[in-house]
Amino acid sequence: MNHETPLSPLPLQHLTDARPRVMSAAQLRTHGVSTADAGAHCLPGGPWRQLLPGVWLLHPGPPTSEERLHGALLYAGRPPVRQAKAVPAQPGAGEPHASYADAMVTGLAALALHRFTSAPPLLSLDRVDILVPRTRRLRSVGFARLVRSAAMPTTQQIAGFPVAPVPRALADAVAQLVDAGAVRRLLTEAVRGGHCEPVAVVRELRNARLLSLPHVVDAVDSLLAEGRAIAEDRLYRMVAEHGLPAPLWNVDLRLPGGPRLGSVDAYWPDQAVAVELDTRAPRQGLRHDDDALWSAYARKREHLERLGITVVHLTGQKLRDALDQQATVVRTALMASHDRDPAAYVVVLPR
Repeated sequence: MNHETPLSPLPLQHLTDARPRVMSAAQLRTHGVSTADAGAHCLPGGPWRQLLPGVWLLHPGPPTSEERLHGALLYAGRPPVRQAKAVPAQPGAGEPHASYADAMVTGLAALALHRFTSAPPLLSLDRVDILVPRTRRLRSVGFARLVRSAAMPTTQQIAGFPVAPVPRALADAVAQLVDAGAVRRLLTEAVRGGHCEPVAVVRELRNARLLSLPHVVDAVDSLLAEGRAIAEDRLYRMVAEHGLPAPLWNVDLRLPGGPRLGSVDAYWPDQAVAVELDTRAPRQGLRHDDDALWSAYARKREHLERLGITVVHLTGQKLRDALDQQATVVRTALMASHDRDPAAYVVVLPR
């Protein structure tokens, strides 16, 4: 049988209950259906519809949101080199679909799959964004909009779909949005909902060269403030829930009659232990911004440690993913103070 073998009644009957009810030309051929035969089924009054070039909907009604996702992925995905067997009706939630290779859902559709309440419902989206390698020779068509990437991120499987991680999906969504409120809501939910840390979002926005847009800059300011507040709440919770002695919160340290040493988020004066939260994120999109910010942190830490003050450096992600471990780190630093030489006297002032 070649790819133009006339259609027999059997394949159509066999595909009636296929799930998902969307197939590519390559998949249909494994069921004995040629491209010409598939087109014949899409004539007026026929049982199928052509959803996208090379992709058919195996019923005459409008596609569901899931069928649109499958269709866009089948259109954009790299065809398998060889497919001797029929494609399984429904790919497993943890198994990548063979025909979706080098393609994943991104943008607002991906955020909807990540269950963002601030993202529109899937069925209301005019376009489904699909991330593909830059070398793919395809064009956006119909509801499938291709987003090209020089480096593909690690995909996540959600409900059987390959989906871009939240930071990358956010950047691809923001690139299509001009509503400052919508951008701010998406970025805030990413952090408030525990999907990712601010620094990961800012890094993707920077890579996409979006940090120069005024409405994105405003949203990033809100994002960083939100991330800072969440990290501080986690730090307060760590101290309370793990029975650590109460520190002085948010203080400035100075030498008596001398210069300002810097601000810390928590300070135990009896043990000369300080905790500093790292919530920095470069905003200008330049590598030297990272270096300058880190250098400032390093200089302050070295100065304090020369005075005998132990500085514990924590990040929002560490507090989110390993709160117990970070509490142990702080407790160890407090207990070790008895074995150290006394620290220099410093003045502690409210920040």
